[in-house]
Amino acid sequence: MLAPGLEAATPTLHHTLDAMSSSTSSTRRDFLCGAGAAVSGAALAPAVADAAEPAALAPGKVWRIGVISTSIGGRPQKTNGHTYHFAQGFHPTVDLKAIEKHLSKGPVDLFKSHFRNPKEDFAQLPFSDTRISGYYDADAASAAMFAECFPGVPVARTLDELVRNSDAIWVGDASGRGEDHFELCAPGLEKGLPTFCDKPIGGTVAETRKILEFARKHKAPLMSSSLFRHQWGTEEALRMKRSGEFGPLQYVIASQAGGWSYQGWFIYGQHPTWMAMTLCGAGVEAVSMYAREATCHALLTWPDRMPAEVWYGRPDVAPTYSHTSAHFAKKTHEWTPAIDGNYWFGHHYQIFRMAQVFLHMVKTRVEPVPHQEILEVTAILHAGAKSLNERGRLVALAEVM
Repeated sequence: MLAPGLEAATPTLHHTLDAMSSSTSSTRRDFLCGAGAAVSGAALAPAVADAAEPAALAPGKVWRIGVISTSIGGRPQKTNGHTYHFAQGFHPTVDLKAIEKHLSKGPVDLFKSHFRNPKEDFAQLPFSDTRISGYYDADAASAAMFAECFPGVPVARTLDELVRNSDAIWVGDASGRGEDHFELCAPGLEKGLPTFCDKPIGGTVAETRKILEFARKHKAPLMSSSLFRHQWGTEEALRMKRSGEFGPLQYVIASQAGGWSYQGWFIYGQHPTWMAMTLCGAGVEAVSMYAREATCHALLTWPDRMPAEVWYGRPDVAPTYSHTSAHFAKKTHEWTPAIDGNYWFGHHYQIFRMAQVFLHMVKTRVEPVPHQEILEVTAILHAGAKSLNERGRLVALAEVM
């Protein structure tokens, strides 16, 4: 779903579901889908240092995940893909007839072909030790639709009711600006519940900092990131970086399709910016941004390492939504979300991995994404906008922090 006024300018994944093909391939796909018990939480561990084995912390426990759908300018996201798609793995059952009733053809096909296809469960889905314990949407009719699609999920009448019956909170936002995120996250964070807050975590640097500080105050583990952080190719790039085998990372070019717009930059510009941040790390010094027609380009600089490029609106990457190049001293690694040429299988994988990384945080209370990275992503977006309005001037992050 898109923010008001962005429908024509900024196509999203949901608008292209019916247009992109899903081919059949093998190798990595077959390994991920068919390895059975060998493809375990250990084999697909988060790309950060793990804490103790989660299963040993609470054997037999079923983790209750409370799900919240955000609004866009006060308008509900009736079929919010970042709750329907991203959180579906936390619940054991789905009513496909209800899915067909309420969702459009593209998402329905995703549920049948990928999300609930037993041949593509990564030996993990749906997670055996979770269930969605409640769904909150300020719009009661939208909440009732979700509950109909996921049997046994009650509609939470209030946020406090949801928090009382949950061990962790998932806040999903497909196309909003984040203006309601603090009020939606705060009740769970105040109780110390591990929380996923979708991008953009805050609409402004001040709002993002407010959520981060509130989480720290109440010792509540917090996660926020883009799906791009969890692509197969991104994880491989991080493995290459940690190994040191290919020399230092020298340059990153992170690109996304979709028509650029000024307002869309604050929502969808999150994705390639998150990619650059994931690969290069925090400590960004300044941003210079330029836009023309439906494309924008931002240059991110660090005081102690090579820069990175962020492209939003590249027409040549439209078939796979994004493209990233990580240039090491001895090798260049390039990838899209697709796995062995299949975009939708790769999309399914990145959704699964983001949910799995969140679940690992729920069990261990170890945050997978540094707070400084979360804060700087918001700051980069606003520094980029300031640069654009000032003829591409290199704007220091300190100016917007």
